[in-house]
Amino acid sequence: MRILFFLAALLFFVSTTAQQVFLKLVSPNKNEQKVTASRQFITGTTCKECTLTANDSAVKVWPTGAFAVQLNLKTGDSSIKLIATDAKGFKSTQTVFYSYQVAAKEKEVTTNTVEYWRIEPQGDLLLKPGDILKMTLKTVPGSVVKLENGFELKEVPVKDSTGVKGIYKAEYVIKSGDDLLNGSARKLKAAITTAANDVIEATSRYSFGLMPEPIMLQTKGKLPYLLIGLGEDRLGGTKMGYLDSMVKLKAVSKVADKYCVQLSKYRTAYIEEQHVDLVNNGSFTPASLTNSMRVWGDSLYDYVSLILYERLPYQSFQQINPSTIIADVFGATANTNWITQMQSVKEIKNVICEQTEDEVLRIKIELNHQQHWGHSIYYAGNNLIIRVKRQPKSLLLKDLVIGVDAGHGGDNKGAFGITGIMEKDMTLLIAKELKTVLEAEGATVIIDRTKDTSFDNHDRYTFFKEKNPDLLISIHLNSSADPIRIKGVSTYYKHIGYRSFTQSILKEMLGMGLGEFGNVGNFNFILNGFTEFPNVLVETLFISHPEDETNVLNAEYRKQMALRITQGIKNWLQKID
Repeated sequence: MRILFFLAALLFFVSTTAQQVFLKLVSPNKNEQKVTASRQFITGTTCKECTLTANDSAVKVWPTGAFAVQLNLKTGDSSIKLIATDAKGFKSTQTVFYSYQVAAKEKEVTTNTVEYWRIEPQGDLLLKPGDILKMTLKTVPGSVVKLENGFELKEVPVKDSTGVKGIYKAEYVIKSGDDLLNGSARKLKAAITTAANDVIEATSRYSFGLMPEPIMLQTKGKLPYLLIGLGEDRLGGTKMGYLDSMVKLKAVSKVADKYCVQLSKYRTAYIEEQHVDLVNNGSFTPASLTNSMRVWGDSLYDYVSLILYERLPYQSFQQINPSTIIADVFGATANTNWITQMQSVKEIKNVICEQTEDEVLRIKIELNHQQHWGHSIYYAGNNLIIRVKRQPKSLLLKDLVIGVDAGHGGDNKGAFGITGIMEKDMTLLIAKELKTVLEAEGATVIIDRTKDTSFDNHDRYTFFKEKNPDLLISIHLNSSADPIRIKGVSTYYKHIGYRSFTQSILKEMLGMGLGEFGNVGNFNFILNGFTEFPNVLVETLFISHPEDETNVLNAEYRKQMALRITQGIKNWLQKID
């Protein structure tokens, strides 16, 4: 009986010990992979005290249990055997099978079919004369490809195409009363006549039509904005800038859900239809002679006002050396024959008004200080107001208001680390640590979330715009598909007047030994869009890199990051004249 009990206890001990060894793959998420790139990565976790090998080569296991392996595959089939071993010799094994084949080269069409017909820009279009449709069609080589009105697409020589025959291209320029687009918007058709005299028909994916006449629009909502073009990235298109509500715009064409608006004789931009209302017929093209200008100050700000007859679109940007605010007003023609400047101004040095081109009035506001502290543009009735923020009387942290954004939150989890940690949790911990450090310096801190709550980025923008801090720091963690080489810290800005702020924080954080991912300008993140106050996006480290992930999980390390960010702010403030 005692022997049986001993054996049972021994088996339980062995089973329990063996169960402590584990090997969990995070990427890839399947053990069989078909890939077309030789460089691949395996990431996962194992027991913290375990050793790990991949095909008998040692792999570093980080204190969190995370690991990352880079593979350089050869063409064909291969397998990677991972073995985790604990101190007692118990093992856990996983094998990943790869089938690596170089991406197949594009092949010629050998049957009477159209493989694709691509038309740029993409989407349902309402066009204007002068617009260009870029068409690419792939079908049987040696064919004649024509649109309904007889316009012909030409076959591209192999050396200028993708390496195969049968690629046809053309740029179609829209004409007034275009015979291809007469009538209501509809899908286009192309007829393909092969060398064997077979006829194939192709139909476009989207609809096309002429906009019979310009449409008058008016901005609405809290955050309408103009886009420079139709490009996209993961953060959206490149913004020209935000506009006040009830600004008049002239739409001359439409691409999918975006109106193309004519800002002046030589300038166009785009605005999403969700940001505008249609104005009743009979409205004139937005335009105005300018009236008098006035420059004055109150107890907090300096102001420039320009009298217009209606709300026109505008764009602003910063210049440095010397520090200058530039505001272009579209549809405006100079008739300003006096600029009244009051002694109450403190930050504005000079205001210059000039007509840079037809229907574009430029307002140049030269500043007294080298550092930009922010400006905003809005309308009071039909008066365009440019409000200029003054340099704070004291540049000590105890006299400043600092905004802190804890990125992501709630349903927006952000990126994931190898161990499964979520960006939203780490940003909150760092942001709260930063708040503590800043408040210890006497600063007043405004933070947008203190717990795991959902907070839309547009709501964050409105929140900080209303709070109007002296500075804004947004905390995030970066992520990459490469968990081996890509690591470290980076800071981001959009407006050149705030670059020195972001550089100072980056320089200080690099003192922690973090890798440098760089100082990134013209960044399209919404909280970098503020012109109202200096701002920085701090991508503290790469949550996808096992070493960076190990560091961010360390409470003392997070505190050191907060101390470094704070010191970077102080260093920057100390250098300001």
